[in-house]
Amino acid sequence: MPLFINPFRKADVSDFEGVYTPLADYRRRSSANDPSDIKSGELAGEKKLDVSPAPSNGYSAYTIDALRAEVEVESVASGHDTAYDRKSIVINKAITDIGMGRYQWSLFALCGFGWLADNMWLQGVALTLPALTQEFGPSETQVRYTTCALFIGLCLGASFWGVASDIIGRRLAFNMTLFIAGVFGLAVGGGPNWIGTCGLYAALGVGVGGNLPVDGALFLEFLPFASSGLLTGLSVWWPIGQLIASLVAWGFLPTYKCADDLESCNITTGACCTRTQNMGWRYLNITLGAMTLVMFTCRFFLFHLYESPKFLLSRGRQPEAVAAVHGIAYKNRKQTWLSEDVLNEIGGTSSAVEKEHLSMGEIVKRNLGKFSTQRIGPLFRTKKLGLMTCLIWFCWTTIGMGYPLFNAFLPQYLANSNSEQPTAPSVVYRNYAITSIVGVPGALIAYFTVNMKYIGRKGTIASSTLITGILVFCFTISSDPTFQLAFTCLEAFFQNIMYGVLYAYTPEVFPAPNRGTGTGIASCLNRIAGLCAPIVAVNAGQADPKAPIYASGGLFLAAFVAMCLFPIETKGKQSL
Repeated sequence: MPLFINPFRKADVSDFEGVYTPLADYRRRSSANDPSDIKSGELAGEKKLDVSPAPSNGYSAYTIDALRAEVEVESVASGHDTAYDRKSIVINKAITDIGMGRYQWSLFALCGFGWLADNMWLQGVALTLPALTQEFGPSETQVRYTTCALFIGLCLGASFWGVASDIIGRRLAFNMTLFIAGVFGLAVGGGPNWIGTCGLYAALGVGVGGNLPVDGALFLEFLPFASSGLLTGLSVWWPIGQLIASLVAWGFLPTYKCADDLESCNITTGACCTRTQNMGWRYLNITLGAMTLVMFTCRFFLFHLYESPKFLLSRGRQPEAVAAVHGIAYKNRKQTWLSEDVLNEIGGTSSAVEKEHLSMGEIVKRNLGKFSTQRIGPLFRTKKLGLMTCLIWFCWTTIGMGYPLFNAFLPQYLANSNSEQPTAPSVVYRNYAITSIVGVPGALIAYFTVNMKYIGRKGTIASSTLITGILVFCFTISSDPTFQLAFTCLEAFFQNIMYGVLYAYTPEVFPAPNRGTGTGIASCLNRIAGLCAPIVAVNAGQADPKAPIYASGGLFLAAFVAMCLFPIETKGKQSL
């Protein structure tokens, strides 16, 4: 097998001999094809769709009539019944029959790079703020607008790449996000001044911002239904990104920096902090940029990503869609019953239907349609679901601002913790690295506690958010670095538990036909609130250096109150 794979090669069914089994000869587990498993809004009070159960032996012959019945049930529940939608459902079932395997686990790691890069760069910017102040001259509060520049890029990237992936394809968007982030990450290392550096960070954010929406959508489209919860497992990569950034910063920033008593050459004419004396933050960004490009290389050259079958269907490329599913089966050493004949039997042939693919305008309309009243309305269909929707959106907004208000400026808080004199940089970055290490197990703990008796999703997320808010306030009690280290470690641990559950719980509470709308709006509110956080930090910090920390703690406690009012518990229940 060659080390490097041709990423531009298109797959063909003839490339995967031995994976096809005729539909009439294929037998599958009843959990994968029993329409009685399909629930459309049980938690929201809707009637459950039911069909006769499968045989007691757990397997049943798969016939075209049974398949057609299942597709009709799901198409009615989704509210879309075009040839494209029916064929998409057929492909979903084919992937479910293939099951989890080597292809999906490899994709889990590669999509995890996107989660890792997102937080790695957010923390990387936070770690460079003190060095930017010393070299370029903005005050300790004004330099926080650097984070605002990054968030502008993140918002633009999330909006652009989410729609672009439906137009140019998942595969190109999947690779380009990390490539852009890596290139501009290297470029930041040569930032000529503060404004130029902020501009480069914004451009970097356009790439990084597309990782979560593109990688999440791509991974979900290749997951079997029974393993769809693994999408939440990608959040495990989030704290690893912070850990990597903090360890690299610990190695560079305390060593390659200006003396503490030197000011920027832009505000003094005497001895000042020059570029050559202050290379640590540049080395940090160059290293993170190089690591991002390595992740891009792994995606682009070491793993052959098949284009999303659903995207191929939307562009009228049905043979390639079938070939992609055959490729997954081949990688997993399984067989599949999917063929063009089966798709045509369910969705119709090109000559039998007026249109079986989506135009570019229709794709954009569908994406924008997620935010239409027709799509948002069902989220408020019942009092219970409407209350749940408002509360979960409120939590995403408050946490979206509370998280960066504390974490995006934590290196500054640690450096200025000692009221008599600044804490030594080596101690600041050491403590930050320790905090990152302690925070990593939090996401893993969340995976186990969400299914514990008497705790569940609501108990885990509410308790962890409450503790996080209290610990943020406790951080301000003492200026002793050791004291603050203890509380930042505890805060990072419980904060990662909170985020891990939030990512899992949010899509579970929305009905399937409107899940994309509910989670999409939640993510949008989270990014907008994050964009406002640096503005709050700058203006509040000028009045009181601890004000942004108080605001962060208050926002976490507000989210806790909302979580206590959640009317839906999803532990042990199938998603809507």
